[in-house]
Amino acid sequence: MTLVEQPLGTPFAESCIPVLETERLVLRAPRIEDVPAVAALANNHRIAEMTANLPYPYRLSDARTFVETLAQGPDATTFALFLKSEGNQEFAGMCSFGRRPPETVHEIGYWIGEPFWGKGIATEAMRAVIDYAFSETDIDQLAAAARVVNPASRRVLEKCAFQWSGVGLCRVKALSASVPVDRFQLDRRTWASLRAWGAAAMPMRREFAH
Repeated sequence: MTLVEQPLGTPFAESCIPVLETERLVLRAPRIEDVPAVAALANNHRIAEMTANLPYPYRLSDARTFVETLAQGPDATTFALFLKSEGNQEFAGMCSFGRRPPETVHEIGYWIGEPFWGKGIATEAMRAVIDYAFSETDIDQLAAAARVVNPASRRVLEKCAFQWSGVGLCRVKALSASVPVDRFQLDRRTWASLRAWGAAAMPMRREFAH
């Protein structure tokens, strides 16, 4: 998990967030009916300790508040991740990007439920959202961060062409403390020229969810 788990979007975000589809995933705006699944997966200290804003324990009320009060802002987008499985869709995590005033750089982050670790889902989801951000918006640069004790997230960022940009501290809500992080960045030019997944098709974009 990367450290930016931002509650992004607006209460009406679903009307303007597209549905993306990759080989194994469907990405769409979170809905109120997702609350039980979100709470079940997010209530995990191993996830919370690697993200910035997830509380632990993570209750149904936290998931409902997250879905109902997605932070205001036109520059913010959150996707819920669903794994395709024999005609069904199983909730697997979140991926989001956005800007927190007074910051000017957009941050991207994700978290994946523990049952889905080690399956390449984070990389597949991040690539889809990065492709969307750079191909469908005017964002020129994305930033990300990973705890120094989280090499798995560092590998995800590197596989998505992020470049290490330095170290810093990040406040982790679940720990009530600041922890050392590695910081990364990816700009539009690098994405266009080094898109390591360039042989793969862009994620299919469907009509807005209803």
